Amino acid sequence: MHGHDLITICAILAAGFACQWLAWRVKLPAILFLLLAGILAGPTLQWLAPNDLFGELLVPLVSIGVAIILFEGSLTLKFSEIRGHGAVVRNLVTFGVLITWAGSALTAYFLFDWDARLAALFGAIVTVSGPTVVMPLLRSVRPVRSVSSVLRWEAILIDPIGAILGLLVFDFILASEAADGLLEASHTVVIMVAAGAVLGAAGGYLFGLAMRKRLIPDFLRNFAALAAVLVVFAASESIHGESGLLAVTIMGIWLANTRHLDLEDILDFKENLTLVLVAGLFIVLAARLDFAALTKIGSLAIVMVLVLQFVIGPLRALVCSSGSNLRWQEILFLGWVFPRGIVAAAISAIFALRLEKIGYAGSEELVPLVYSVILGTVAIQSLTSKTLAKLLGVAEPDPTGVLIVGSNPAALAIAEALHKNGQSVLLADSYWAGIKDARMRGLTTFYGSAVSRYADRNMDLTGLGNLLSLSRRPGLNELACVRFAQEFGRDNVYTLSDESEREHRKHKVTGESRGRVLFGGKHSLEDLLESLASGAKIKTTELTDEFDFAEYQSRNQDSLLIFATDKSGQVHFPTNDDETSPEPGWTVSAMVRSAEQA
Repeated sequence: MHGHDLITICAILAAGFACQWLAWRVKLPAILFLLLAGILAGPTLQWLAPNDLFGELLVPLVSIGVAIILFEGSLTLKFSEIRGHGAVVRNLVTFGVLITWAGSALTAYFLFDWDARLAALFGAIVTVSGPTVVMPLLRSVRPVRSVSSVLRWEAILIDPIGAILGLLVFDFILASEAADGLLEASHTVVIMVAAGAVLGAAGGYLFGLAMRKRLIPDFLRNFAALAAVLVVFAASESIHGESGLLAVTIMGIWLANTRHLDLEDILDFKENLTLVLVAGLFIVLAARLDFAALTKIGSLAIVMVLVLQFVIGPLRALVCSSGSNLRWQEILFLGWVFPRGIVAAAISAIFALRLEKIGYAGSEELVPLVYSVILGTVAIQSLTSKTLAKLLGVAEPDPTGVLIVGSNPAALAIAEALHKNGQSVLLADSYWAGIKDARMRGLTTFYGSAVSRYADRNMDLTGLGNLLSLSRRPGLNELACVRFAQEFGRDNVYTLSDESEREHRKHKVTGESRGRVLFGGKHSLEDLLESLASGAKIKTTELTDEFDFAEYQSRNQDSLLIFATDKSGQVHFPTNDDETSPEPGWTVSAMVRSAEQA
């Protein structure tokens, strides 16, 4: 490989990381920065020419990358979750997909000089949204739980559903181009779908069986999953061209719905791999954008974006929310937020590459239009959703709830006290016995690591604005503080001192990384656990003008203040860098021995 080519590939990956990091900092979808970087490097400055760089390998490399992305997305499609999240979500991923598909296809058919098949393919592609674009918007806007829950689950479930629809339409186009007559084309599509479905299901079954029988050691599970995906993809393509993407999608769905199969480590690996693939893939694909084709569609692309934003989106939300308990303001916001994302960009690029190879009319305009829709919807909704949520009254007030990492007895006791004081509490841990105990106490829980990619996608932080990192594992506490300092602000991230820090300076974690230390570092988790084991309880007392905090302290000299709640409902935790001074009208919750009266 020439030195220049090597530098170019390294620069692509470095730029991809920079775009992902920038998106994390500003809480916007990463695809927005990736596509802009590709457009800047390619057609604008002419620094990157993907066709020259990769040559004949461009199509197979993009195909493999898209296959892995589709497999990773399909691993999240669990049929039980569709049933478990209400009629509105179910309607959005069924009737909503059909409304978006039909509306987008008809609009493209009348706006552009395309045949009905290409218009139908475009309509199928833009039915896809995805968590990578929706989650950053929800974190920035913070809509009410009834809205955020619907949008979050729709984004998770619609990726593989929309991808399958796009694959079916794409297969029909290829079959009809190679066949004489509709009957032969339909026969070819059936063969494509059958090949993909059978090999995908067989691959999912065999790999799941190998996992359950523990035929694969733990350290090879991720490698085995990647190898299995590539084998199924290649085998399906060799049996019938263009069936490989459907096969890996079916394989992922099969594994996701296999009972008693733990896929968390594989999903985490695939998500990390997908981050790299997405970063490189979309910079390369955006660099192939043809400004001539973009100029050709011109202002019609803007019309397409406006129709999707102001007509199809609201219509989809109105129909799918019919008969629900959602207010009209919430329905309007649901119709406004539906940005197109990574899967739409990925499948449009691979479809266009293959259609261009057979000289399909209009295929050179497919990617510019899809990318225009992605950039337009992401930009419009990122800039306006927060203001719209406030105007419609669907934005959450300043979050006062608490995320607690850990499910040991001290974490459970504090969580229960916060819950009884009217605070929203989410308790997260990978220890099932502790999670089960929390649920028995009526607490909202998340079973899994709070710092995992799975949590980024599935953990609902609506209404939460504080972190208490109370795990028995100091390393996890530190990671949680670093992770959620960006989410909640460094002043709202708390942890406990560790017993080992008092004895060994080499174990001490820097204060900036660990969050704010509760109780001035004078009380560790072990101290709290010991007090609870000896019969201490957390009791809540309301302060008045006659019974202020000084009087409270004089009567409860051996008590330990855990938190105080002010008149506005904001919770305050005693830390190492300020003195909590509760005022009349506040409530104080302290750990007291059973014989004391708070």
